[in-house]
Amino acid sequence: MTLRTRSRFLAFAAAALLAFAAQAQDKFIVMSSTTSTEQSGLFGHLLPAFKKASGIDIRVVAQGTGQALDTARRGDADIVFVHDQAAEEKFVAEGWGLERRPVMYNDFVVVGPKDDPAGVKGRDVIEALKKLAASKSEFVSRGDKSGTHAAELRYWKAAGFDKPTLAGYKECGCGMGPALNIAASTGAYVLADRGTWLSFKNRADLAVLVEGDKRLFNQYGVIVVNPARHPHVKKELAQAFADWVVSPAGQQAIADYKIGGEQLFFPNANAR
Repeated sequence: MTLRTRSRFLAFAAAALLAFAAQAQDKFIVMSSTTSTEQSGLFGHLLPAFKKASGIDIRVVAQGTGQALDTARRGDADIVFVHDQAAEEKFVAEGWGLERRPVMYNDFVVVGPKDDPAGVKGRDVIEALKKLAASKSEFVSRGDKSGTHAAELRYWKAAGFDKPTLAGYKECGCGMGPALNIAASTGAYVLADRGTWLSFKNRADLAVLVEGDKRLFNQYGVIVVNPARHPHVKKELAQAFADWVVSPAGQQAIADYKIGGEQLFFPNANAR
């Protein structure tokens, strides 16, 4: 091999190596998702399983569902994994996302002081909120346009309040974990998703007081961002996650995630 040939070979090898390294670094997607999927610990369990199966990294931006969808509208995410079906369907109908696919569900619960000064304990979330409105008890609202916040406002409206009139009603503009921390430190009531509640350690005097109402059902869905709106979206890599999380392997990984032997999320990819 001549010196010139050797130099050309080394230059070609270096270029190939750089291209491979760039491609390897590029094998990730950004997912905008809810605070509940992150703070419950689900992603710490689920995403390593996906990476092992696919080699694809996922960088999570954890926000309320409304903010997560806005992040995707700006083109700052490749995929969304959220829990406000009406908002998700609107997102797709407006052309921001491709097909919405159901993934899993859990439920909401009303959490409050164990001695329950407002007397809300039971199965009916609407009656519970009516009692809260008539009491002087404090209620912490996430107030962040999240899926949990949207559900809370629906329940208040069904109870006859377009805007809650509780004297102690406070919006924190925060995620589920911080909202629970505020409730724990002030002895307030709060609507929480069960997954975050089960993983929450700083419970103080809080307990689940309202559960079992079918209206507390909490569905999660996944949507790949539409590359027609944002050409830089990594559609193929994002679609790989969307396909995996509704596959038998992904659904089993969701079912396997438990805290203290209790399952936090229930796969239902075939739901419509």
